[in-house]
Amino acid sequence: MFAISLGDDGAVLCPLEPWQAEELLAHIDRGREFIGQYNGLPEVLGDLDACRAFLRTYAEKVASDTGHLYGIRTDGTLVGAVFFRTMDIAQGTAEVGCWLEPAAAGKGLVTRAVRVLIDWAVEVRGIHRVEWWAAAENLPSIAVARRLGMTRDGVARQSYPYRGKRHDMEIWSVLAPEWRAQRSADR
Repeated sequence: MFAISLGDDGAVLCPLEPWQAEELLAHIDRGREFIGQYNGLPEVLGDLDACRAFLRTYAEKVASDTGHLYGIRTDGTLVGAVFFRTMDIAQGTAEVGCWLEPAAAGKGLVTRAVRVLIDWAVEVRGIHRVEWWAAAENLPSIAVARRLGMTRDGVARQSYPYRGKRHDMEIWSVLAPEWRAQRSADR
C-alpha cells in the first residue's frame, strides 16, 4: 500500500480499505464523541460489520470512480481521514470532507491532506470545482476551508437534521484556475 508524506512530522496519507475495518472501529471509538459533534458517521459506524460495510462502499466508489477514502496516520496509528464523498468526473465536480480524533486536532493534518487530494483531483482527474460542506457551528472545519483558499458560496439554511436539531450548512468551494494560481503563488 502506498503512503504519501504530509510533512516533517511523520504524518502520512494512505488508502483505507475493507481489510482495515478493525482499525477504523478502534479509531472511531477513540474519537466517537469528538467526531460526532457535527458528523453522523460515528453513529453509523457502531460495530465491526458497519465499519466493513462503510469501507466496502468506498471500495465500490473507487472502482466506479465516484469517491475515495484515505486515512491519516501519525506514528503508524490511524487518527483521521479525508475523502471525496462524491466525484463526478463528467461534470468536473467533487466534494471533499474529513474527520479527526481529538488527539490529532489542531496540527494542520486535515489542511495538508486535503491539499494532496485537491491537487490530485484538479491536476490528474481534471476536476474543475471542489466543494467543502460544513455545519455553520463547526468553526475548525470552516477554518480549513479558508486555509485552503476556498470561497464561501453560501449557506443551505437548516438543511442538515442532526441530533434533534436542524443545522445550517456552509458551502465553500475552489475552482481549478483559483487552485492553480494559489499553488503557483505558494511555490
